[in-house]
Amino acid sequence: MRRTFGMTDLVEIMAHWYAGRSYTQVARSLGIDRGTVVKYTAPARAEGIVPGGPPLSAEQWRGKLRGWFPKCYDKQLCRRSWEAIDPHHGRVAELVKVVPVSVAYQRLADEVGLAVSYSSFRRYVRSQFDEVRPEEVVIWRPPVGAGEEAQVDYGYLGTWPDPATGHQRRVWAFSMVLSYSRHLFMRPVLRMDQASWADCHVAAFAFFSGCPARIVLDNLRAGVIKPDLYDPKLNRSYAELGAYYNVLLDPARAFHPKDKPRIESLQKYIKTSFFAGREFSSFAEMLAVATRWCTEVAGRRAPRALEGRTPLQVFAAEEAGALRPVPAMPFELATWSRPKVGPDAHVLTELVAG
Repeated sequence: MRRTFGMTDLVEIMAHWYAGRSYTQVARSLGIDRGTVVKYTAPARAEGIVPGGPPLSAEQWRGKLRGWFPKCYDKQLCRRSWEAIDPHHGRVAELVKVVPVSVAYQRLADEVGLAVSYSSFRRYVRSQFDEVRPEEVVIWRPPVGAGEEAQVDYGYLGTWPDPATGHQRRVWAFSMVLSYSRHLFMRPVLRMDQASWADCHVAAFAFFSGCPARIVLDNLRAGVIKPDLYDPKLNRSYAELGAYYNVLLDPARAFHPKDKPRIESLQKYIKTSFFAGREFSSFAEMLAVATRWCTEVAGRRAPRALEGRTPLQVFAAEEAGALRPVPAMPFELATWSRPKVGPDAHVLTELVAG
């Protein structure tokens, strides 16, 4: 099936090209053919526009593109789409205050069955509301093989009013993404201690029904005691977890988030899509909603790198069978201590991280 390009698609192509990226780089990032990039940037080159010139806003690009490709902006179709969105104007207004436009679109589709294109929805939001988050340019990175790698991290979600105690609780999200299929596991946590770190890994392996060959992780204390470029020292209990599941634990360099870009890029998505604007009556409900969200929402998103397929589709077809089997018995976390004998012959224990 031939892909149809709308005005938003063309603006995105121009933004990537104007940033100085090659035709091949633009094509790979956007999941399109190189010839398509050459075709749609041709009028700009003919007018003498070259990458790296004076900044051009998205609206300026739209003005130029409407003259170059008038059929890509169907005002009649746009009017019908906006008529379908108008009855939900109030809900849209609530959502765009706390989540990106893409998440607001997904929420409306899930909640009321809104059946308009994302491009039309984004144009509606830009015309009705002052503040719209700019689109980010995503840099293409070489893919890894199926089952070869997962990336993990903690991300801060925000505060949650716990009905049981009446107090505001700080909530983080443990997340693990399979680098090949982009299939994502996420679990809210109230504590970022060693036990929670291990439990989340065990739950992630159970969720995927398999283990990747390698895990790229941050240099947080629950996983790494001593960050080092060549010889990082792993937490002893965490190293035992890796050995038990036959997974290589590969710490990223300290203060280098680009060493694990796939999980870093998802932190904002997790916070806005799962947590922002939602209410939970209990932590147990939050966990249950998170489990469904991983499959029903995150699993059905459409990462550009997958070229129109969802993580669930790629995982089921290509990666599930490439993962290493999960042991029959779940991992049990060991607690290590250094005993000290006091003057009164009593033994004192000091818990250590590894």
